[in-house]
Amino acid sequence: MIDKIARTIAEALAGVKDGATVLIGGFGTAGIPNELIDGLIEQGAKDLTVVNNNAGNGDVGLPALLKTGRVRKIICSFPRQVDSYVFDALYRSGKLELELVPQGNLAERIRAGGAGIGAFFCPTGYGTELAKGKETREIAGRHYVLEYPIRGDLALIKAESGDRWGNLVYRKTARNFGPVMATAASTTVASVHQVVELGELDPESIVTPGIYVSKIVQIERVATQAGGIRKAA
Repeated sequence: MIDKIARTIAEALAGVKDGATVLIGGFGTAGIPNELIDGLIEQGAKDLTVVNNNAGNGDVGLPALLKTGRVRKIICSFPRQVDSYVFDALYRSGKLELELVPQGNLAERIRAGGAGIGAFFCPTGYGTELAKGKETREIAGRHYVLEYPIRGDLALIKAESGDRWGNLVYRKTARNFGPVMATAASTTVASVHQVVELGELDPESIVTPGIYVSKIVQIERVATQAGGIRKAA
């Protein structure tokens, strides 16, 4: 019987190795799998390469992982925001390597990794510092830059609901990078707020088929209300 439900985050993340490339879903603060990031901190893997849309906000989630000093390199498209002071301090002190990738290129490089594409030509970045040292080619009168796919050893993503086969649906913009990252990693772990029985998810609504998912973990939903924050199952 196929059952991809992990009892704990620690169980789902057991075996992550030092030097792993970790794809982390999210766009800004939408769809960040904070609980899984906290689990990775507890797990202890180091010398990591992290791929994310940005470099984190404030002190929780990705910045908390960066603070541990166990991330060697980050690949992202938008590293600096008003509250990205953790990244800023590490980068300026030479303790963190940055590979800056335009957002569309980032999404396509990850998608190419999942699709088994060896490389592709893209016009974005031609004639800028982002193309320095890369192969370029003129095709039909337009200049392109050769880009290589991104694949991960581990993907951490956040979904809304899942079943024991690992099929996932997302909530609105929390979907963002999750689906392409799930296809581009050797191991994909997804947090979900709801675990449903097989057949309850409309097949037409499933965004990430279970074949791309290794483990799912149910987490509590944090809901903001007037007067404070409460947790609901």
